[in-house]
Amino acid sequence: RSGAELARGRLVTDLKAPTTYGPSALLTPANLVTLVRLAVAPVAFAMMLTDANQSSWPLVALWFALSSSDMIDGNLARKYGATRSGAFLDPLADKVLTMGGIAAMCSQGRFPWIALVLIAVREAAVSGFRAVYVRRGLAVPASKLAKWKAFVQMGAVGWVTLPWTNEYEWLSTTTLWVGVVIGLISGVQYFVAGGRAATTMAR
Repeated sequence: RSGAELARGRLVTDLKAPTTYGPSALLTPANLVTLVRLAVAPVAFAMMLTDANQSSWPLVALWFALSSSDMIDGNLARKYGATRSGAFLDPLADKVLTMGGIAAMCSQGRFPWIALVLIAVREAAVSGFRAVYVRRGLAVPASKLAKWKAFVQMGAVGWVTLPWTNEYEWLSTTTLWVGVVIGLISGVQYFVAGGRAATTMAR
């Protein structure tokens, strides 16, 4: 093939290849999705505090979009490259959504406060634990169970937003407690994994 054809072929290949970002990048597609989630979350919380019975179809649509978009930014991060800022922002968005949504439902008497307290204690303990181990140069990755924790807890809030679930309060409450239990178990997993990593490093 001629040089011009080869050049055109390389150009087409370059256009098709996705742009990748280094670990220190900030404005990535995944981060933009996460930032939109954080910016829109207060709108959902305000609707939960003002809508009758915390249930409406617009709120259902908004909460579903906020919850499901977690998969979108995860796919974008895998496609374009994971970043340190994304590793911080993505779990932050999940925590804001889950704890904010559950707090809004607690304030309206739809969820028990003790569930929120247990979730908050778990999150504070794990965050402190990971911060200590990061300073020691140890990485404790999130377990699969921990990733399911956020999904189930957001699902518990999602049940309440459905207008027809007011007659089935046990669905949302049961889902919430399942999420609390998963969170506590995954929290124990962090400490066990961290202890093993510290023991291995000491050797």
